[in-house]
Amino acid sequence: MAAIASKKFSDELSAIMGKRARVTLSSGMWFEGRVSAYNPLDYSLWLMEARDKEGGFYDRVLISGRSIEYLVVLEAGPDLSKLAERLNRVFPNMVRYIREADVILVMDRIRVTRDGVVEGAGPAAERVKKIYEEWKSEKAET
Repeated sequence: MAAIASKKFSDELSAIMGKRARVTLSSGMWFEGRVSAYNPLDYSLWLMEARDKEGGFYDRVLISGRSIEYLVVLEAGPDLSKLAERLNRVFPNMVRYIREADVILVMDRIRVTRDGVVEGAGPAAERVKKIYEEWKSEKAET
């Protein structure tokens, strides 16, 4: 059971890669920036294009995992699992959602991200692109 919990924790941490977050340190200081890397051993983070509490701007900031009080994801983005479910209805048993990478694979050759179809060609890829566009327009309406 502990291994499952540990894997889930690691998956959640991987899911914030590339997203904007606010990291508050035990000193009361905080930084906001895009998470570009993390160390799974001590939970240290690299933030890109970061700003601090006083408004200072930094290209890159390394934050020690020991000093992190809490982390808030500011940019969650759309939930691709709903898109994966929709694609699975059209392409039964040919869709895999890789949550850690935030990627959907259709027929192991069509790659879909939050930005759309990034790999794949042919009629199936066109159908996936159409489904993605419909899903995206529905998300924009809500």
